[in-house]
Amino acid sequence: MDPVTGLSLGRIALGVGALAAPTTTAKVFGLDPVGNPQLSYFGRMFGAREIALGAVTLVSKGRLRRNLTLVGIAVDGADAVTGVVELQGDAVPKPSAGMLAGVALGAVGSGLVALVLNRGAAKAAAATAAQ
Repeated sequence: MDPVTGLSLGRIALGVGALAAPTTTAKVFGLDPVGNPQLSYFGRMFGAREIALGAVTLVSKGRLRRNLTLVGIAVDGADAVTGVVELQGDAVPKPSAGMLAGVALGAVGSGLVALVLNRGAAKAAAATAAQ
């Protein structure tokens, strides 16, 4: 499976979980929705963002798909930085902050790999077409 397709499907799945069951999703990541009931509101906002970004990337092609992959890398990078910042604070349990940062860093890495692989595929296709 193309890494961008995998990332897009992962975003949609995570987004559906966060939108449909924000309390459960928060608990999966070690957060405390009972102690912070506003977390469900932000979870749903996060879910909607993930579904939208995943869906639009999934159906896009060519340069638009590449640009949306870059947007995803930027969003995931910001999420990773947030997790690292929380590792320094005490608002989020350290294991949760580390897991959230790790998931975001994994998505950044997957996005970068996808860009490199797709660039190589595009070059090979152009070389074949030139022959």
